[in-house]
Amino acid sequence: MFTGIVEEIGTVKNIIKKGKTLLLTIEAPVILEDVHLGDSISVNGVCLTVTDFTKNEFSVDVMPETFQASNLSTLVSNQKVNLERAMAANGRFGGHIVSGHIDGTGKILSVKTMENAVMYKINIPSQFARYCLQKGSITIDGTSLTIFEVENDIVTISLIPHTRSHTILGSKKTGDVVNIEFDLLGKYVEKMLGMNETKKSSAITTSFLSQNGYI
Repeated sequence: MFTGIVEEIGTVKNIIKKGKTLLLTIEAPVILEDVHLGDSISVNGVCLTVTDFTKNEFSVDVMPETFQASNLSTLVSNQKVNLERAMAANGRFGGHIVSGHIDGTGKILSVKTMENAVMYKINIPSQFARYCLQKGSITIDGTSLTIFEVENDIVTISLIPHTRSHTILGSKKTGDVVNIEFDLLGKYVEKMLGMNETKKSSAITTSFLSQNGYI
């Protein structure tokens, strides 16, 4: 589990592509201080497993499903990526609950500066719009953000100077594709409500109606 608080901006040093899989080597000396094989690291919001590491670099595999569902397939050498280690049991919960299992990608429609903030309008997959609400949480390229405004399948987020300088979002421009994970709590609530509705509807059967004189 992650929190959406980016710990380091890493640099992609090498990419080996085989079909719809990738082997990425990323330079990131800060987060590797206590790394172990098999640890989970969020790369642009995608939970990946450390398969090898040195003092300054680590390697991860990108599987076909992730390759197709994320923007990792478009990475090139020397490109910057957002990085976060899995949350420690005694860590501070600075963002919100992030699983690292993205729902898909969105496209930046516009970038507008308003005094000390930069507003991004992002087109999201329409089937996930129900998980978005004003002042709710959303994860963009692994960064926990607050939704400023929602209009159908377009969300607006506001980036403060700190977020722009400590994540790769500060360099994003119109047309860029970003990874998106929608609020996990909203998904659980929807699932539980759906289960309750199913139980209620399944109680009314043909036998029930017959026994009570309705048919």
